This record gives sequence, structure tokens and C-alpha cells, in this order.
Amino acid sequence: MAIDVNAVAKAAGANIDNYITSSGVNASNKTAFDKLLDSAYNMILETDSYQKDAQQAEINFEMGYSDNTNELAIAQQKANISLQYTVAVRDKLVEAYKEIMQMTV
Repeated sequence: MAIDVNAVAKAAGANIDNYITSSGVNASNKTAFDKLLDSAYNMILETDSYQKDAQQAEINFEMGYSDNTNELAIAQQKANISLQYTVAVRDKLVEAYKEIMQMTV
């Protein structure tokens, strides 16, 4: 199950870059939100990297460049676990957001 996260990463990257440049945030004065945002962005990029590695391993195996099924299985498992983790984190963030929105002031 391969999901193309390039579009998400590009959109998130553009939004993060715009946020950082417009807010004047630099590496020395990052807030907790900035660190969380950077962490989420890096997680998306890492998941995308694992997805690409798995796709390349599949192509190499299919083309006969590699006959090691263990490497193929490992690459696929890394991509799958990374994607599951990213989705779980996203779900928890959405759940927390909904809970915050239901709070009365």
C-alpha cells in the first residue's frame, strides 16, 4: 500500500516556509508549536523517503537487478510502519484539535 505523500510534503513545506519567514522565527527562538510543526514536517518527509525506497526496491527486484527478497521485504515494512505511525500521529492531532474546539471559554 503506497501512498504518495509528495503533494502533502510540498504543500506542508510551502506553508511551513511561509510561516517561518512571515513570523520571523529562527533556529534560536523557536516556540513549542514551531518545534512540533518541524517535527511533523520531518516525519512526513521521512515517510515519503521510506515510500520511495520501497518503490525503488520493488522496481529493482522486478527488473532483476536484485534477487534479495529480504531487502525488499525490509524496505516495504519500513515504509508501511512509517506510514502507519504518521497516520496514527495525525489521528491523535485531529482528536486533540476537536477536543480543544469543544472546550468552552
